[in-house]
Order: sequence, then structure tokens, then C-alpha cells
Amino acid sequence: MFKVFTFAALLLVSAFTYAQTADEMVDQARQLEKQMKEPAALALYKDALKVQADNIAALAGASELSACEGSRATDKDERTRSYTEAKNYAEQAIKLAPENAEANYVMAVALGRVATTQGAKEKVAAYKEVKRYAELAIKFNPNYAKAYYVLGKLNYDMANMNALEKAAAKVLFGGLPEGSLDNAIANFEKCRKLDASLLVNYHDLAKAYKDKEELEKSIEILRKAVTLRPIYQDDPAVKAACKKMLEAME
Repeated sequence: MFKVFTFAALLLVSAFTYAQTADEMVDQARQLEKQMKEPAALALYKDALKVQADNIAALAGASELSACEGSRATDKDERTRSYTEAKNYAEQAIKLAPENAEANYVMAVALGRVATTQGAKEKVAAYKEVKRYAELAIKFNPNYAKAYYVLGKLNYDMANMNALEKAAAKVLFGGLPEGSLDNAIANFEKCRKLDASLLVNYHDLAKAYKDKEELEKSIEILRKAVTLRPIYQDDPAVKAACKKMLEAME
């Protein structure tokens, strides 16, 4: 009996050690993200999943960075592969923790990215699911800034649909929701209130104000954006885009 108990205890200790190791790897990956070393961070998230396949933070991290990797890919097949990986990781996270805010957020991101590779009808149909998962992320974490950004981007994209997408929206939803641009601005502003460091949010908020012909507000947002410190790998390029936009408006 003692041997059985000892063996069981060792199994528990071993499991705990592995779980801790995966969590430590996730922490290291997050630090790499902040150092703008996303490929290395993604590899570490994947390594963490080899240690603990049900680690929600690792699944979410792998999903989000796979989506980012896909957005930078110049090869169409590589982009599609990365977006599919992002969706697969998100689906695993949702299956394990359907009420986890981060899992729902990365699902919204992944579905949105996958939609960009599809036709007008599929893209418009995906908007509904993107909205659903982003709103679930906010439901489970009302202070989730990046989920508000996703909603803002969704509303902005809906306000700027091309003719084919508008036709698809009319068939699928009976037309476009009213006030998509206003909703986008409200979402972006909420994101900014919750996280004043997210550069891409400033960029898209400035675009939304410009589209609404509120140029002073757009310029104000851009002036703030160019003073921010880059945090994520894409931030230097986003900051440069903000600077270029500001110079053209002043």
C-alpha cells in the first residue's frame, strides 16, 4: 500500500512539475513578445504545448502569434497555413475553456484572419462569428482591451465594404448595420481607455475619425501615437504609418 501511495505521489509531483514548466515557458514567451521576438515566442508557446497540451495560455499565445505570422507572410500558401494553425489552436482552447476570455479573443482574431483569404460571401458571413467571439471575450473579461479593438476593426471593415461585400451582406443580413463607423470609433476609444499603449488601435482610430471627417480628432490621435514606445513586433511599422499619415494631414 505504501508503495502504491508513493508511486501516486510521485505521479502528482511529476504532473505538477510539467505544469509549472509549461507555465514558465509561457512566461518566457510573453517576455519575448515584449522584446519584439515573436517567432521565438511562438516556438516557445509550441514547446510549452508539447509539455502540457491543455495549457490554455500556451494555446492562446500560439494562436495569436500564428495569426500575426500569417499577416506578415508574402506567400499565399504560407499565410493560409498560419491562419489555419491559428484557428486550430483557438478551437482547442475554446473546447477546453469555453468561458475563457483569451480563448474567445484568439478565436475572433483567427476567424477574422481566415476570412481575409476567402471570397466576399464567406468573408461577410464570418463577421457574425468574429463579433460573437469578441463579445464573449468581453463578457468574460469586461476590461479586455484587445477584444474591443477586434470589435472596432470589425465595424470599421463593415463600414468600408466593397461592392461585392455589400451585395453579400444584403443577401445574408438584409443590409449593413447602422452606424458601423460610429460603432468602430466607440470600440476603438474603449480599447484606448483600457490600454493606452496599443499602437495599432491608435492607427485605426485615427483612420476612422478621418473617414468621418473629424480631422482634428484624427490628428490628435496620431500625435499621441507617434510618441508611444513600440512594444510588439509590428509596432515600428505601425508607428511609421501613423507618422506618415500625420505628416500628410498637418
